[in-house]
Amino acid sequence: MPTLSDVIAALDALWPPELAEAWDAVGLVCGEPEAEVGRVLFAVDPVREVVDEAVRIGADLLVTHHPLYLRGTTTVAPTGPAGFKGRAVHDLIRNGVALHVAHTNADRADPGVSDALAAALGLRITGPLVPDPTDPAGRRGLGRIGETAAPLTLAEFAQRAARGLPRTATGLRIAGDPQATVRTVAVCGGSGDSLFAEVRAAGVDAYVTADLRHHPVSEARESGPPALVDAAHWATEWPWCEQAAAQLDEISDRHGWALRTHVSYAVTDPWTAHAVAPERSDTPEFRGGQELPQSTSRPSSRTGAPR
Repeated sequence: MPTLSDVIAALDALWPPELAEAWDAVGLVCGEPEAEVGRVLFAVDPVREVVDEAVRIGADLLVTHHPLYLRGTTTVAPTGPAGFKGRAVHDLIRNGVALHVAHTNADRADPGVSDALAAALGLRITGPLVPDPTDPAGRRGLGRIGETAAPLTLAEFAQRAARGLPRTATGLRIAGDPQATVRTVAVCGGSGDSLFAEVRAAGVDAYVTADLRHHPVSEARESGPPALVDAAHWATEWPWCEQAAAQLDEISDRHGWALRTHVSYAVTDPWTAHAVAPERSDTPEFRGGQELPQSTSRPSSRTGAPR
């Protein structure tokens, strides 16, 4: 059975810490380097529900995409406004569960978060959206550019995205003509409105990302194509968990580690519901905006995928 330091070395090879942004907090948060690891759980968020799941299944290591402590802290006390973070640390250590974070280093890696997102949308990747200048192969970097197998309307592509990503309360928001043709698509897992200039320069038909804000989207629409598909932040990054688990499975098989990897299917998107006002005859009639046909979530190769 490998030690934690063995597994962390393998994870650092997949997602080199030096690829992380300077502001980021990646790497080992807690855990004894010499402790043995037999079971690993992958998740997007190190929240209460995921920590409880790691303890419940007997995981020795929890790997999350988002950091527990992104900014500096002087305490891990389980009290106060951020006491839930301290409680997570206490519970993880008490139950012998290490915590490791792969955030922006996993975003830039090859394959990385956006590769998994592109695969979930059925895209053939042609290259990174923002190439890493230090990668001679030209495969690393932020975001990805891909192609659909055949031209689709924006409405059809949006439905494919709805089926390919796990279901969330907010679903997908679409900006653009539903009948516009989509063949080339840029994707960026997580918050991606800072990349609008690169997306426009790429000349794609659509851009799939998360956390789009009113003013950047309004300005992007006024400037013309591409169409925009805004999904939940968690939903655009969750496919990476399955990709990451498969990568560690391959490493485990190669080394004879016999690790047991798991993916958390807890929906940790913070939004829990949405409300749509019913049509009323006594209110002004606003033009624009339409609801696309409802779609169910995609099936998953792993039992219990988010629905």
